[in-house]
Amino acid sequence: MKVPRYNRNVLLKTSQSPWRLLALCALITGLITPAALAGQSINLSQALSTAMDSNPDMAAARQEIGIADGARKQAGLIPNPEISYEVEDTQRDTSTTSVSIAQPLELGGKRAARIEVATLGQGIAQMELERRVNGLRADVVQAFYAALRAQTGLDLAKQSLDLTERGLRIVDGRVRAGKSSPVEATRAQVQLAEAKLQVRRAETEKSTAYQQLAQITGSAVTVFDRLESPTLSPGTPPRPAELLARLDQTPEMRQAVAKIDQNDASLGSEKAQRIPNLTVSIGSQYDRSERERVNLVGLSMPLPLFDRNQGNILSAARRADQARDQRNAVELRLRSETQTALNQWATAMQEVESYDQTILPSAQQAVDTATRGFEMGKFGFIEVLDAQRTLIVSRGQYLDSLAAATNARAQVERVYGYVGSDAGVR
Repeated sequence: MKVPRYNRNVLLKTSQSPWRLLALCALITGLITPAALAGQSINLSQALSTAMDSNPDMAAARQEIGIADGARKQAGLIPNPEISYEVEDTQRDTSTTSVSIAQPLELGGKRAARIEVATLGQGIAQMELERRVNGLRADVVQAFYAALRAQTGLDLAKQSLDLTERGLRIVDGRVRAGKSSPVEATRAQVQLAEAKLQVRRAETEKSTAYQQLAQITGSAVTVFDRLESPTLSPGTPPRPAELLARLDQTPEMRQAVAKIDQNDASLGSEKAQRIPNLTVSIGSQYDRSERERVNLVGLSMPLPLFDRNQGNILSAARRADQARDQRNAVELRLRSETQTALNQWATAMQEVESYDQTILPSAQQAVDTATRGFEMGKFGFIEVLDAQRTLIVSRGQYLDSLAAATNARAQVERVYGYVGSDAGVR
């Protein structure tokens, strides 16, 4: 399917200065900081780079790697030895003192099982970070294109205002010449007031969208004054079969599978807890009354008569079963969400193509024809108003279709990461 491009002849009339078109061209890559963006334009690649470096939620997510590393380090440590000192009889000449050191020995592979659980936790933390990166990327894509549409909406609102002012001038001239009714001048004034209101509303929407984009990129204030993009279109969707073939490689699916392994390892760790630990102690005892020193050697072990960790083993077994069910649920949900998002993306892009190739050019032509006809006295001003309203509504619906396509793309990339659309931004 051909990707509809941002048509300057339809959305931005040639009466606009050339920079309005050039401001939506050029997609350059590079790392840029919020301070360096002040008073400058920004493209999607720069927004993504800035967000990955400066977004506080992403910075917090990266800390999970260190948390998992700490848990793995702790899992590999052996129990500390214990030292004890005892005195029998407090009389100095008849007292007996004992000093000993005891070392617990973990039996049954407890330490190895604990290390395996923590190691799998490290992998899960890394996959969670990948998932968060995909999520942030999708948020930036949505926010960037929303701000780009708001920017374009303001440009279109100003163009509509210019068109309305032109219509009012024509009506005033015809009224003064006695060729039109003063009622038409009143209609033109109402239309002008509505156009001004639309410009103010578009300015507010643009400011809000810019602020949301700045927040996602990690800045409390808007540090850019223009967005750059070669097109408003998010590109064409990939084929469902090709995308679903990558489902098992997505961070969320890999994480679900890793949690099965981790819960199986946790079950093994709980089973190892059934075997009691052996504590070995050595020491020395000195009897002052006999002036005699003897060496002490001891072994101790709990008797697993009542507590054999039965409850924890049962819980761990159920968690392992739960992880398998959750993995199946994740796969079912992702397959359904992928198919739905791709369908929405394809449908929206078909609408965009229709607007770009047929509806918007025809609506613009109708405005031009009605305006020229009114100047020549062939049409009434009501025809001009109808044509202008049709064009304004069509432009709004065109932007809505672009929004639907972009949101569907973001939903796909939230799961799969970059999907290689014709938008061409990684």
